[in-house]
Amino acid sequence: MSKKKILDPTVAAKLDKFDLRARLIVEGFLTGLHKSPYHGFSVEFLEHREYQPGDSIKDLDWKVYGKTDKYFIKKYEEETNLKAYILIDCSKSMQFSTQAVDKLDYAKTLAAALSYLLVTQQDAVGIMSFADKIKKYIPPRASRAHLNTVFHQLDKLQADNETNTAEVLHKLAERIKKRGLIILISDMLDDEESIMKGLQHFRHNKHELLVFHIMDKQEMDFDYHAKTRFVDMESGEEIITNPWEIKKEYLKKIESMQKFFSTKCKNAHIDYVPINTKTNYDKALYSYLIKRKKMV
Repeated sequence: MSKKKILDPTVAAKLDKFDLRARLIVEGFLTGLHKSPYHGFSVEFLEHREYQPGDSIKDLDWKVYGKTDKYFIKKYEEETNLKAYILIDCSKSMQFSTQAVDKLDYAKTLAAALSYLLVTQQDAVGIMSFADKIKKYIPPRASRAHLNTVFHQLDKLQADNETNTAEVLHKLAERIKKRGLIILISDMLDDEESIMKGLQHFRHNKHELLVFHIMDKQEMDFDYHAKTRFVDMESGEEIITNPWEIKKEYLKKIESMQKFFSTKCKNAHIDYVPINTKTNYDKALYSYLIKRKKMV
């Protein structure tokens, strides 16, 4: 199986084991990165940082200079280690799918790939799943053995209950004391203002944040052509309607929601990445790479 194909969510989902999914996705991503115009950037991310005035010349890596024609210095251990907390929305709405992969499975696979990448870089990763409350919390560690615990927990995750994202974010912001990177993977289907207050609570505590706003492709396109019954997966409320009669207003609300989060997150210095269940994983991993680079 080509490493490029494994970045496709549909292909990745055919692999039962999360450890295999994660390894192949990350290897495919890094292989593509090294072959791209960003090769020098990937070297810097993985092992080095650019030379800066005041750095000792004896720390220059001449082998990397020979390959990139740029000056890089080997990162010291204290420059590379960080703690990352991956928060996964497991509310019932994350089960929605009109594609081969539902939102939760996409989120779990992305979390597995991010975890693999973090530990490979000797960073510590923790996992927290939530719906109306915190369901499972695994504190961050940086060992390979810890990855097995993470993958096992991801495999067991199931969608359940209504969401209460804001309350969970506030509780976690109080619980996580040491500054780190918070990665939220959610469909953000809750009160928008309340979610932002929860995210800003983390920023107030000096954490960095990366938000993956995940939606099903059909949630974004609303491409229905016959009378349809729509059921709220969390409340059970349902309506039967002609989709074309409400499509314009629906799409307007989706656009408004994404614009709201994009604007508010930018103002709060939070990285906001809208994705859908057909988005190749390299986009999400590259967004993380950019965020990681800003922090070192």
